[in-house]
Amino acid sequence: MKLSDISNLNLQLIPSTQTVLHLQTKSANNSAQVMDPVRGHGGIHMLLAAEQEAQQIVSSARNLKTGRLKQAKDEAEREAAAYRASLEEDYQRKVSESTGSSGWNVKRLEKETETKIQNLKNASSAIHADVINMLLKHVTTVQT
Repeated sequence: MKLSDISNLNLQLIPSTQTVLHLQTKSANNSAQVMDPVRGHGGIHMLLAAEQEAQQIVSSARNLKTGRLKQAKDEAEREAAAYRASLEEDYQRKVSESTGSSGWNVKRLEKETETKIQNLKNASSAIHADVINMLLKHVTTVQT
């Protein structure tokens, strides 16, 4: 039965030993369909049951969707935290490398400086006596 046929229905109560609901549709052949009241109410109950089932299905779908969204959000947060931790680890590694190489450079420069200072001390002690003699000679020599 189509929706347009529902608007053309005429309900009539037909008295008999059993009360029967008589549905008559206006159609080309004017055929009549007879339904008992239990079956008529059963249809309403079926519709109500179908509506409740549909509501349960929709509610279930909403709950599943909400669960999936929560799961996706949790997973995204875990991935973001892992990525953040990875970036922090890379940063700390680079900082330690630069600090380590800086410390290494400082130690290398200190060693080179000590070596140069020692070389200067050795060179100055080798010519120390010659420099003193030259200075004494210039100071003690009087030009007239």
